[in-house]
Amino acid sequence: MSRSRVVLDGPSNLGLRPPVDGTVPGCYKLAGAIRDQGFVQRIGAVDAGYVTPPRYDRAGWKPGDGVFNAAAMASYTVKLADRLTKLFDEDRFVVLLGGECSILLGPALALKRRGRYGVVYLDGHSDFRTVDNSPYVGAAGGEALALTTGRGQADLTDLEGLAPYTRDSDAVLLGIRADDEYVDDVRAAGIPVWPALAIAEDPGKAAAGVLEHLQELDGFWVHLDVDILDAAIMPAVDSPDPGGIDHAQLVELLRPLLSAPKCVGIDIGIFDPDLDPDGSYAAALADTLVAALD
Repeated sequence: MSRSRVVLDGPSNLGLRPPVDGTVPGCYKLAGAIRDQGFVQRIGAVDAGYVTPPRYDRAGWKPGDGVFNAAAMASYTVKLADRLTKLFDEDRFVVLLGGECSILLGPALALKRRGRYGVVYLDGHSDFRTVDNSPYVGAAGGEALALTTGRGQADLTDLEGLAPYTRDSDAVLLGIRADDEYVDDVRAAGIPVWPALAIAEDPGKAAAGVLEHLQELDGFWVHLDVDILDAAIMPAVDSPDPGGIDHAQLVELLRPLLSAPKCVGIDIGIFDPDLDPDGSYAAALADTLVAALD
């Protein structure tokens, strides 16, 4: 990879439900836990700093009110997109340490400002919940692919009048489990899907299919939700599920994607250090990310 790498922290937890009433989701600690593994130095990156998120506050929200923390999320998306725009202008390859999945709105907005870019959505869940397929929406972490492709309330999907940030034809979804409840809606939208079982059979083939699908675009961004990994090896997430891939398969999937000339960066989200008291899952995740960027 000829472009210099930068690591930027975007530790927003705004799009997840609290694990217990009166608490906040611990995924905002992801960046610190990965940095503690010497990650920035190990991938030869420049430290690009920290974009401070707004306070997490669901007070007064009730089902039917739309996405909770939406105003804070919208302001943070623009703030993050502004920082990313500067890094893209400098031709940097960005590793964005989240956060939960709504963090994707920042790079998606920044890239829509520049041209036509795709999103490679690596996740154990489709995150395609909308008011059309669910009684109500709320946690944007479970709606991030829908929001990025223009489905949902305008104060999140149409910032700067740029909806959709990613066209359906320019998104791909990889890693979902066989029983994902929204996969039919994803496929109906024309978004290609590689379930976890297909990736496990041949990660390289899945990566090649993604690159072929996105080859005509100006570039693409990779979104990685750590719950793409099987719950047995990565339980430190808010919704661990069986049937995922392992670390070696994730490395084999990510390497060709991240080394592709048109890949401009990756965000990593959902890992929760509160569920990793001895740091072993953070160490394994950092090793996987380093190997994928090797």
